Amino acid sequence: MTAIDYEAEYNNRALVPEHPAIIEGWARDAAAFRDGVTMEADFAYGPRPRNRIDLFFPAGDARVERLAVFIHGGYWQGLDKSFFSHMAAGCIARGVAMAVPGYTLCPEVTIADIVEEMRQATRVLWDRFRVPLAISGHSAGGHLSAALLATEWGANGPVVPSAQPISGLFELEPLVPTSLNAALKLDAAEAARQSPAFWPAPPAGTHLHAWVGGAESSEFLRQSRDIVDKWGAAGVETRYHAPDGLNHFTVIAPLADPDSAMTADLVDLATPK
Repeated sequence: MTAIDYEAEYNNRALVPEHPAIIEGWARDAAAFRDGVTMEADFAYGPRPRNRIDLFFPAGDARVERLAVFIHGGYWQGLDKSFFSHMAAGCIARGVAMAVPGYTLCPEVTIADIVEEMRQATRVLWDRFRVPLAISGHSAGGHLSAALLATEWGANGPVVPSAQPISGLFELEPLVPTSLNAALKLDAAEAARQSPAFWPAPPAGTHLHAWVGGAESSEFLRQSRDIVDKWGAAGVETRYHAPDGLNHFTVIAPLADPDSAMTADLVDLATPK
């Protein structure tokens, strides 16, 4: 068997040379979107500077009857929530509020710390709105969305019945030998501990709808297929979508479109069954 070049498989910026223009477009589109919507900026969920959530409300109505969450990517070590405000555009146009949380980055904290920050953000959102949360997330955010779905919240905890990871990472050991690990500081044991693929599956009746760009690396395609197969066999309602032609950076664009299949999927996940 040919050894897998994990450095090449997970180096999305090298795989998509036009990524700087795409990321600049995110920042521009997100800023323009914030200018024209009803929102609450920087709602605090914890003590650190990045422990803030931007809340976006549909049609000028601050009531929240359905709530989606979008967690940004950046390999747990880059970007921030301000690049992704427009990911709420599709949902709010269809009557679903969206929360876009920030989190502290590696190497200031560990991936385990970021998981705990997102759990705290989820608890705070639940305590405030008391509606089930549909958790979407891109790349590292996809990892975090799966982690939240698989969290044992307890009888009085938040209700997280569904997740929509987009180009998610569910098995972290392949990152250990890569240059990405300079900031992540994972060894094999910690990578396994922070891999939702190795956790007990979420309860039967929960939902995991994995999306990944059809033009992404074989490892990203494998990671989404594997979590769908593994958790599906355990009773989770799972779906796998790999739309043609989308790469690791363009794959999230449909969330800004109210008429896209990805937005329709997230709206459905946010609608109590």
